[in-house]
Amino acid sequence: MDHAAISQLFDDMYWVNHRLLDAAGRLPRSELTREAATTRNLRATLVHELDVEWSWRLALQGRPIEELGEDVELRPEDYPDLESIRRHWARDEAEMRAWLDSLADEQLAAEIVPALSDDSRPLSQYLLHIVFHAAQQQADAATLLTAAGESPGELGFLEYLRSAGRAG
Repeated sequence: MDHAAISQLFDDMYWVNHRLLDAAGRLPRSELTREAATTRNLRATLVHELDVEWSWRLALQGRPIEELGEDVELRPEDYPDLESIRRHWARDEAEMRAWLDSLADEQLAAEIVPALSDDSRPLSQYLLHIVFHAAQQQADAATLLTAAGESPGELGFLEYLRSAGRAG
């Protein structure tokens, strides 16, 4: 998978994340921690996805998570409101985009064994893991938001392309 394709998938992932955060922002604060029919409540779902994007980026960059002075796993209770999640996600998105922009196709094809896995795979496959994991968490978040009366709307790839002016 080449750099342009990986970048487009991450652009889509972040577009969906922003739609989810915007919809969550229209909810009363109590809805973030309301009991859920999915694995996690809305706050925990959003923080879990943020955690996966953050921790896998660090692992793929070869950076030991423990050296950053943060817990190995992000905890929902450390994010008391949506703004705290949004701020951390904005920082992480900027760092991920900068790192992705620095990667050449040869680096994406190179086999690596990150700290979070014992498997030797091309870097691009691990990046795809981040994107596909996000799709599952985003579906859960969209379900919770819709049940709470704030659907994020259509989140499909074609909707992303249309919104980005890339349809047709």
